[in-house]
Amino acid sequence: MTNAPACPVTRQDHLIRWTAHGLTIFIAAVFLDSLRFKFTNAPKTQIIFGDLDQWAAGLGAPGLFAQGGLFSQYAIGGAELVASLLLLGTMALRRYRFLQPPGAILAIAIMSGAISFHLFTPLGVNVDNDGGALFYTACGVWVAAWILLFLRRAELRDLAARLRAFFTPSPER
Repeated sequence: MTNAPACPVTRQDHLIRWTAHGLTIFIAAVFLDSLRFKFTNAPKTQIIFGDLDQWAAGLGAPGLFAQGGLFSQYAIGGAELVASLLLLGTMALRRYRFLQPPGAILAIAIMSGAISFHLFTPLGVNVDNDGGALFYTACGVWVAAWILLFLRRAELRDLAARLRAFFTPSPER
């Protein structure tokens, strides 16, 4: 292995790094802030998941969004917590930065569901007269996660290579 000179860090590299950090903090802050509502069964959480469960019951899937349901506030909150840990935990630990894209992908999945439920169920955009705050925040997180995934595409390639190496059978000796 040769000791090649380090590539100079450009202004663009700094901009990308700080943009990625800012997006990471924004996404994680939204998710972590929402946990206090989801995990304490706050009144607005009861309204949201109650409305969704009532809608699902009308489609023949009662209990899907109930407290013990597959898509309960606790399941969604748990997914948001995992996404936050993947995003924030790898932000500082460069060695594990290849785990940040799964956090962004999880955020995209969670927010795709949230946006869909706001748009295509009786939940609507203006939940409990909030002026669309929850909906627009979900849209912001969704866009931020896509941008973060783009900025971390090298780490995504690294993760794909690691997974390929892990799942590729080694030649028998």
